Amino acid sequence: MNYILFDDKSWDNLLPLTFTRPVCEVRVGIITIKEKWEKYLGVKMSYITQEYLQKKYKLKIEDENILINGSVIPSNTLLKSIQNLGINEVLVKNNKILATRLEKQNIAGFDYREIDKYDKSEYTEGIVEIVWPWDIFSTNGENLIADFELLTKDRKSEKISTSNKVLASENIFIEEGAKVEFATLNATTGPIYIGKNAEVMENSAIRGPFALGENSMLKMGAKIYGPTTIGSYSKVGGEINNSVIFGYSNKAHDGFLGNSVIGEWCNLGADTNNSNLKNNYAEVRLWNYETERFKKTGLQFCGLIMGDHSKCAINTMFNTGTVVGVNSNIYGEGFPRNFIPSFSWGGAHGFSVYSIKKAFEVAELVMARKDKELDETERNILNEIFERTSKYRLF
Repeated sequence: MNYILFDDKSWDNLLPLTFTRPVCEVRVGIITIKEKWEKYLGVKMSYITQEYLQKKYKLKIEDENILINGSVIPSNTLLKSIQNLGINEVLVKNNKILATRLEKQNIAGFDYREIDKYDKSEYTEGIVEIVWPWDIFSTNGENLIADFELLTKDRKSEKISTSNKVLASENIFIEEGAKVEFATLNATTGPIYIGKNAEVMENSAIRGPFALGENSMLKMGAKIYGPTTIGSYSKVGGEINNSVIFGYSNKAHDGFLGNSVIGEWCNLGADTNNSNLKNNYAEVRLWNYETERFKKTGLQFCGLIMGDHSKCAINTMFNTGTVVGVNSNIYGEGFPRNFIPSFSWGGAHGFSVYSIKKAFEVAELVMARKDKELDETERNILNEIFERTSKYRLF
């Protein structure tokens, strides 16, 4: 069977994080939603996403296909219901298509909004889904625990060095090549996963659930409160609480990051801090691209949402519930506004447009440091985002 992950309206609601990826490429727990499905199914999957992303995230169609909503987290019960679908039947919950089985000739006409054109089967069990940016850190704990079980089942951890102070060692898994010395690892509150060739430096203190991705580094004296995930090829220091960094990003120095989501190729300068609680303890609102207004999150704690390739200078301060777009550069004293459009350059004293040419020059240098290339496909994606977000840059 050929499996395809499709985007629905969650793609719009998860902006700016999804400007550069399909929903299923969001990291939550230890691995991405796509990687979870592939682990469950034992197959490689392709994508139905925005046209400008489709060249990078390719679609593979065969005679018979199962399409799965990329915002939904897999489970054994859900998988069984999906695999029992008949041709042209949709699995639905709360008027949302979770999955469908389609023949090749019907793929082009698929529209997740047209539920009534298919035979419907109602899914009655609970689901975990990533619909809003805050869902990523809010569900990170349960996803991290599930991923830990998925990735470590019937496997043996590398030996934990005796130089470490360890609690609940049975909940700790260290992959091959990882280095962990003179750290405090408290897994009584949730599992701790250290990825292949990752490093936890001396005097780091970790309280699970926590995941450190492949080839990532936790710098000396870091303080980590779970549930927190650091994706691959990232450097992290300072204090972090209940946050997710997708990968290839750095927060290498002191400063606080809480209840936040950081995309790829981002850099937070030394002593960058974000607020995750308003002074009046009120509910936090976040900018929503679909409605083009601030939306209530239902949360008292909500910090920084930052799209790919964005950066901030030393001593940057972010207000509670700040949304930063793709390829923005923030600097200067004071608190910048809590919605910063993509390709913005500036801070509390004002912004100007960050030219696409300069943005490409920086991205080339940053990506080359980690042996990646800003190729034509990536440039075209960023060009499209630049055009799509121009209406917000009325500086």
